[in-house]
Amino acid sequence: MAGFITVIRNTVAELAGRDDAPPARLPAGLPEAVKPAALNGVAMLVEYQGQAYAQLYCDRLRRFVHRRGVDDALLAEIARLLAIRMSYHDAIRIAQLKLQEPANRARRAVDVRRFRLDELVSALPEIAGEPLMWLLECISCSHRTVPIRFSTASWWGVRRLMIESSLRRWRLLSVRYSMERAWVERWLHMIDRALTKQPDAVAAIVHSATMIEGYGTGYRHGLAAWHQIIDGLAKPVFDGTLVLPDLSAAIAEARHVPRDPKGEQVRKAIAEIRARAVFPSPLVGEGGADEVRAG
Repeated sequence: MAGFITVIRNTVAELAGRDDAPPARLPAGLPEAVKPAALNGVAMLVEYQGQAYAQLYCDRLRRFVHRRGVDDALLAEIARLLAIRMSYHDAIRIAQLKLQEPANRARRAVDVRRFRLDELVSALPEIAGEPLMWLLECISCSHRTVPIRFSTASWWGVRRLMIESSLRRWRLLSVRYSMERAWVERWLHMIDRALTKQPDAVAAIVHSATMIEGYGTGYRHGLAAWHQIIDGLAKPVFDGTLVLPDLSAAIAEARHVPRDPKGEQVRKAIAEIRARAVFPSPLVGEGGADEVRAG
């Protein structure tokens, strides 16, 4: 209930032309070379969701400031990709972007995008979205796509875009936001683990975020492939149950495999990589270093 009250309060404040949240503050000690990327991220997320959401971005970024193994270039890339991932493309975002197009380009412009049904339903608050998501799964319709028009070709089209854009205040209560929040936190956690366990693979883990982009079926396939790679390669290496001579190369090999609806191609590629890997022997004592090859 508190979440709904907050959203209603924020909506009223927005209609009155104000944002009650204090301005987002960059992390203390952020290198000068990284500030342009971080400021761009803050500006994007203020427009996307508001000052409080931009502050969450700054808080997430803070954990990598002055971290060993994170130079300015890598931190700037984390800042850039984190902002992109926190501004995921739902129907609300596309309406926002459509309204921002230059007048000469937007005039009489009509875009038709195809969204999955579960993608649209997941934009609803959890209290309504979760039962509907369950129903879609039961009737095997969650993966079906429907066309959505985003149009500035008429007065009504523009008004509809404005209404859709205004729904961003409810975004943080949605099923989709819960899923995105969990993914972002897992990505950041994997960067943490790479810094500790496999420093040479940190850049590969950071750039793995680019696997997930857009919306619709392509987005779902990218997300599924990312989890397959993390669960099948990165996490076992970090846990010490799998030894790969070059985790970065293994990730690159798996992520560039063509994707299919069931993830069979990525699964096959991961299996082949693991077949060439080395697993620590469970029979080795504390002083031993024996290993057994897979297969």
